[in-house]
Amino acid sequence: MPFEPAAEGGGAGLRGSDTTSDLGPKPAWLKKRLPRAASLRSMEDLLRGHGLHTVCEDARCPNKGECFERGTATFLILGEVCTRDCRFCAVSSGRPGPLDPAEPEEVAATAALLGLRHVVVTSVTRDDLPDGGAGHFAATIRALRQRLPHGATVEVLVPDFLGSHDALDMVLAEGPDVFNHNVETVSRLYPRVRPQADYRRSLGVLGHAARAGGVVKSGAMVGLGESAEEVREVMSDLHAVGVQMLTLGQYLRPSPDHLPVVEYVSPDMFAGYRAAGGQLGLVVEAAPFVRSSYRAEESLRRLRDRRHDGRELKC
Repeated sequence: MPFEPAAEGGGAGLRGSDTTSDLGPKPAWLKKRLPRAASLRSMEDLLRGHGLHTVCEDARCPNKGECFERGTATFLILGEVCTRDCRFCAVSSGRPGPLDPAEPEEVAATAALLGLRHVVVTSVTRDDLPDGGAGHFAATIRALRQRLPHGATVEVLVPDFLGSHDALDMVLAEGPDVFNHNVETVSRLYPRVRPQADYRRSLGVLGHAARAGGVVKSGAMVGLGESAEEVREVMSDLHAVGVQMLTLGQYLRPSPDHLPVVEYVSPDMFAGYRAAGGQLGLVVEAAPFVRSSYRAEESLRRLRDRRHDGRELKC
């Protein structure tokens, strides 16, 4: 799933709390206050009432409490079981069940009830489906367009669809305001972190979306053993294929069965990555708790403000 940054579908990638680590206690910058229980219950009851899943819950995102308190959530479609087994991701893997044909409309109805102006939809990876679930993504975008007020924006965080251009075009034809696909980590670490994925294939997905026009976004985790130079190479690769927005966040181990954290990356290092990406022309959100969909509406506004100010990105 994707890094949130935690499901490869669209992706979500990191999720979760660092349950065990050989690095000792977490540094101060990785401490978060507990959310109000009432806020959590209210959102959870709404989601359960519509039979929906969120990457916030399934991927054990550390920002769940903050987002639920603000009345936002990232919808997880195509079920809750992923056909891949990425070593960083908390989403369950195995043999998924059939798709729920009512899910697109339930997502749209819930987004409307929440009064969302920017909706993020991601998914598990469904390699078992002929189109990888692309048709379901397209149906969800259409349902959201029908339900949401004029001016509301839709962001999709999609899996790689095994590189199928037909599947990608099915999603792109619906005109999502932001097309997101996470590379998740540096190329060298793919065999260990994402053994069923391919770095170059993910770049191809992003490049195909960029050629179709619109805003293209990606995300990655740090703290898995990558070097700073490798992270900068990822940013350069993403810029080269037309990506305009990037999220970088700290990998946190969801359980003892997942990959261990190799390094707690400091806020100063994140600031350096943010500056390096900015020099390339990318809009970069980089901080320990940044995830693919974290404050996504604000990131899109930053990109649009940059364009409005005449600093159009050269991709």
